Amino acid sequence: MKRLPDFSKISLLVIGDLMVDEYLWGEVDRISPEAPVPVVNIRKESYTLGGAGNVVNNIVELGAGVSVIGIAGSGQWGRLLIRHLNRLKIDASGVIQDEHRPTIRKTRIIGANQQMLRIDREEGAPLHQRFLKPINENLKKKIPEVDAVIVSDYGKGLIIEPLMETITAVCHRHQKPVIADPKGMVFTKYAGVTLLTPNKKEAGLAAGIEITDDQTLLKAGKRLMDQARPNALLITCGKEGMLLLQPDRAPHWIKAKAKQVFDVSGAGDTVVAMMGLGIASGLTLTESAMLANTAAGIVVGKIGTATISISELEEYLGAD
Repeated sequence: MKRLPDFSKISLLVIGDLMVDEYLWGEVDRISPEAPVPVVNIRKESYTLGGAGNVVNNIVELGAGVSVIGIAGSGQWGRLLIRHLNRLKIDASGVIQDEHRPTIRKTRIIGANQQMLRIDREEGAPLHQRFLKPINENLKKKIPEVDAVIVSDYGKGLIIEPLMETITAVCHRHQKPVIADPKGMVFTKYAGVTLLTPNKKEAGLAAGIEITDDQTLLKAGKRLMDQARPNALLITCGKEGMLLLQPDRAPHWIKAKAKQVFDVSGAGDTVVAMMGLGIASGLTLTESAMLANTAAGIVVGKIGTATISISELEEYLGAD
C-alpha cells in the first residue's frame, strides 16, 4: 500500500480504561548509598493520556474524528485527564467523573533515556451498577453516529461483561464493526466482536497454552477463535510481527517492521487505533493489519507512550 485512506472522513468511538501517563525525566550519575539502585535526578515532568486515552491520541493524530466513553476520578488527576481530552477538541461528553474512584495514573521514571521504574496508582473494582445505565444510554446514542467502535480494555473494571454485551449488540444492530483490545484470563465476554487484538502473552494466558513457537502460537489462536468467536483474531508478537486468523482462511503472518526498539509501551494502542481506522476506511483485515504493523514499528522506536503522524506513516510506506 503506497497511499493512505483519507482518515479525516472517519469517526470512531473509543470506550475503555482512561489513564494519565506521568513521566519524570532525569539523569543518573550515581548509585544510592541506601540500596543498590540508581539515583535519578529529575529535570522535568510531562503528562499525557494513557490507556484508552492513548488510543484516542493516535486517532486524533491521524486526522480522524473521535468520541470517548470512560471513567475518571473527580480530583486533580481527573481534572487533568479531562483537560487533556478537551485540548484534543473531541467529544468527551461520555466521560463520567466518579468521586469514589481514583483516576488511573502510571508514573514512569526515565533516566539515561530508559525507563528505570514504573509506579501504578489504580483501583480495579468492577464498574458500579449506577454508572451502567448512563453509559449504556450513551452507547446507544453514539454508536449509530460513528463508523466503528474500539474497546480498549485494560482490565481496570470498566469493561464488564454486561457492558460488553451491550456494545456488541448495538454494533450488530447498526452494522458497525467493533474492535476489542482484550485483557484477562477469559475472552468469552468479547464474543461476537469483529476483531480481537491480544498480544502474544495475553493470548497464551487466555488460551491456557505456553507459546514457545509458531505451532503453539497457532494452537493458542485457534483455541481463542473457538472460545471468543470473533470474526477475526490478530495476535501481536513484538519483534516477531503479527498473526492474523480468520475462519476458513489460512493463517496470515506479517513480518515485524520495527528497526530499533526503545519502548513498547502504547504499541498495542497504536495497533488497535490503526485497525479501527483501516476497517472503517474499507480496507481489508489484511491491509489494515499490515498498516498497523508499520505503525507499531514506528512507535516502538520512540521513548514513552507515543503516537504516529500521517507524514511518518507515508514516509515509511514510501520507503518500503
